[in-house]
Amino acid sequence: MICHVIIQPQAEAEIEAAYLWKHDNAPQAAARWFADIAEAINSLDEFPARCPLAPENEHFTQEIRQLLHGPRHDVYRILFTIQDDTVHVLHVRHGAQQHLTED
Repeated sequence: MICHVIIQPQAEAEIEAAYLWKHDNAPQAAARWFADIAEAINSLDEFPARCPLAPENEHFTQEIRQLLHGPRHDVYRILFTIQDDTVHVLHVRHGAQQHLTED
């Protein structure tokens, strides 16, 4: 089944902030990172349920899944929900950031 992928404004803002931070340190690497994370997010159009439940899942009524992207020392967690045939990307957070809570 092919799903429609929607990136929520909060996730877009998080991607942009990460890109800008990376760009300040290494512009070419930032461009590669941006292209790679966009490709990873777009891959959610096919079988998004392949991704495990996120640690945050226990705090929310709706199922929250995560796709990990990047090398171990610089991994990003792409947090999303699946509703019918639509994937909603809610957040893109660095792996070192604390997990989300209901608050």
